[in-house]
Amino acid sequence: MSKPGLTVQIFIGLTAGILIGFLFPAFGMSMKPLADVFLHLVKSIIAPLIFATLVVGIASHENMKTVGRLGLKSLIYFEIVTTLALVVGLSAANILKPGLGVNLQNVANNAELGAMAAKQPGLAEIIVHTVPASVIDAMARGDVLQIVVFSIIFAAAVSAAKAEPILKICHSLADVMFKYTGIVMKFAPIGVAAAMAATVGEHGITVLVSLGKLVGTLYLALFVFIMIVLLPVALLARVPLRKFVAAAQEPVLLAFSTTSSEAALPKALLAMESIGVPRNIVSFVLPVGYTFNLDGTTLYLSLAAPFVAQAAGVQMTLEQQIIMMLTLMLTSKGVAAVPRASLVILAGTLATFNLPLTGVALILGVDTLMDMARTAVNVLGNCLASVVLARWEGVFGQATQEAVGEQSTTAESSSAPVVSII
Repeated sequence: MSKPGLTVQIFIGLTAGILIGFLFPAFGMSMKPLADVFLHLVKSIIAPLIFATLVVGIASHENMKTVGRLGLKSLIYFEIVTTLALVVGLSAANILKPGLGVNLQNVANNAELGAMAAKQPGLAEIIVHTVPASVIDAMARGDVLQIVVFSIIFAAAVSAAKAEPILKICHSLADVMFKYTGIVMKFAPIGVAAAMAATVGEHGITVLVSLGKLVGTLYLALFVFIMIVLLPVALLARVPLRKFVAAAQEPVLLAFSTTSSEAALPKALLAMESIGVPRNIVSFVLPVGYTFNLDGTTLYLSLAAPFVAQAAGVQMTLEQQIIMMLTLMLTSKGVAAVPRASLVILAGTLATFNLPLTGVALILGVDTLMDMARTAVNVLGNCLASVVLARWEGVFGQATQEAVGEQSTTAESSSAPVVSII
């Protein structure tokens, strides 16, 4: 009997974790260190993998204009798709009105909420934050945006200096990190089981009851977004859906069960390259997308803010909601730079529009359940973006062709007659 694939193993771990957390809550919570160990292992991959793959991908281009063109196309695509995500979230909030009937008066005010709102960075702070004062510090903190910026500039310098030895070192480092990822992913089912057991053990399955309409609205809105935005985009870009779904299911399931986009990044890089996205494309688009293309998070924000207004009995005009959407369009781009990202952005938005911050305290009770869904959609959206950009550049499929070519070359050399000279 053959061993089940990683997707099946992760799903088994997910189910086992839910059962353990539900039946033995205390034991489930005690498993949290196992989940933390797995996440730490995954995070140890991110900095060297992004650095190595970006440097190889960019410095390998003979013409740096190609990199600039890819960057511009990526930002255009990201802006269009995240705007559509905001529209879907705002529409769901207005049609289903999940906040009606929820009484904010019963929610205790939290002194930390005002401070959370104050943490929301301004545009100038976000711009300054993108440039690392120390790349070592950025790598130690796992700041993806700063690592990406440094890697792009470093790669441009390597290309200008024609530093082939540096390029070869980065190429070897990337290969090693992909092997390292394969080793770490063997522990994924255990990490997922521990994460789910700790979450269910702490919050309980009954957490859905009080705010079930909000959670249900988010899940429905995300499903609608996938069907009316991501699916048509995939069809227009002629993405091979079966291959894409098969490749994306593991990173998406990882993201869902760990509520961490970072946990899914290494696997997503490998998966998209395996279906034909060249390494120089996927290693650029995915890390940049983790800052500028968080579809699930932007949809969640455009749903959560009107939810709080509805729960507080505040009637927002269409004009106010459009201004709120435009505000979120800008502030959500800084999500990756902020601890407790989506809640901080939400608190800042509520404060801007004079909505009660107690709404954040209300949402906190079910935020983990919503975080699972929005994180999974973030990863799915970025995986699709890498394929779409590869299609747009006319290079989709080259990665697999090169791999086949390398295999055939190896096979030919191994079957060639050996001539020995004595």
